[in-house]
Amino acid sequence: MNTGIYTMQGDIERALPRELLRKCDLAFGDVVIVRTKNSIYSITVLGDDLYLVFGGWFDRKGISPRTTKINGCTWGGSAIKQDIVAARGLFLEFENHVLTTRIQDFRLIRRAAQRYPN
Repeated sequence: MNTGIYTMQGDIERALPRELLRKCDLAFGDVVIVRTKNSIYSITVLGDDLYLVFGGWFDRKGISPRTTKINGCTWGGSAIKQDIVAARGLFLEFENHVLTTRIQDFRLIRRAAQRYPN
């Protein structure tokens, strides 16, 4: 007999891919490269939930680079995980409701420590 408490949130967390990148994992200046089925996006963290995005749909529309927010990632339907920027197998949704094709891979590039001469 299972005495555990069922929660939908628990089901959602168990369904998420193991390799994912959450907004809280990112810092100003970090860059996320997202490769989808059809495109590549370069996403630079600006802060306050704002990102500078190059590539993919934005390039095709001639509006790259574009400062925008990220709504989160979906499984392709209306349910969205707002705290996720990238996860293999999910779809990335931007503030303007553009939904990418399925994410194939992503890479986080941390902002390099900068030294300035005195």
